[in-house]
Amino acid sequence: MNINLTLIGQSITFIAFVLFCMKFVWPALIGVMETREQRIAKGLEDAERADKDLELAKEQAGKQLREAKEQASAIVEQANKRASQIVEEAKAQAQVEAERIKTAAGAEVDREVSQAREELRGKVSVLAIAGAEKILGSSVDASAHSAMLDKLAAEL
Repeated sequence: MNINLTLIGQSITFIAFVLFCMKFVWPALIGVMETREQRIAKGLEDAERADKDLELAKEQAGKQLREAKEQASAIVEQANKRASQIVEEAKAQAQVEAERIKTAAGAEVDREVSQAREELRGKVSVLAIAGAEKILGSSVDASAHSAMLDKLAAEL
């Protein structure tokens, strides 16, 4: 065998193999690699977009949290104002009620004092008649001397 002929046969076989690979195998490999490259690029873009969306969502969550805190503090402030207002209203009502009770008690005391005076006048007039009977030694007619007894009771 001739080494040159072997080399030429091997070269032709190698060239045929390379042409076969270039014609049939290489395009399939290139297609798979391009598909994979596109999937990787799309995955990277999606990851980048997801990072941006995550950052945006964090900002929105922080904004909503700040707004919720502001609303909560406003609600607490309104509740405190309403509580102090209720306390003030209760104090005012208590003062009005105390004044009413005090006035009613004063009127009751005045009424009882007047009633006690009237009872005392009646008892004093009876005592005065009894004392006058003892002093005079005779009966004193209350109906006959009613004007004088009324004047005496009025002076007391």
